Amino acid sequence: MNNTNSAFLKEMGISEWVSRDGGHEQPQAEIAQVSESAPRSHWWFFGSKPQGEAEILFQNILRVLALNTQEWSWKNPADKVSELSAPDNGLPLVAIAFGGPAAQKITGERDPLPQLRETVLALNNGADDEIPVIATLDLNQLVSQPKDKALLWQDLLLAKSVLQNI
Repeated sequence: MNNTNSAFLKEMGISEWVSRDGGHEQPQAEIAQVSESAPRSHWWFFGSKPQGEAEILFQNILRVLALNTQEWSWKNPADKVSELSAPDNGLPLVAIAFGGPAAQKITGERDPLPQLRETVLALNNGADDEIPVIATLDLNQLVSQPKDKALLWQDLLLAKSVLQNI
């Protein structure tokens, strides 16, 4: 990264990330070993299951968030959301909805994705426990339009902030 970009990131309060490995693809087993300590929180990811380059992007998201296999799960928005409830272990929980249709389905909102982003929504499961939902762009869209990854990063930072305040 050149000095101009590095200075700009520092000015915005963003730490510069440098990859320590040469390859771009990470095996699933390596991601599972990122952190085998006791879970600190739990993340639900809603959307169509990623494949190909979108799956690689998702694996990199897990790596950046330092989530082990016990700290996240993939949910299908077509499943009955009313049957979902927060884990009994008392860990803070946040849901990420990849794409407008997934966000609309699980929250009951009708607004398009640009209006749903940067807002903490609630999972529409009919239960008393409020599960925060952060709407973000679809992984396949992020693969085809890499410049939008900055928006994904903003949404992930919002989700981490929500977890810290639960």
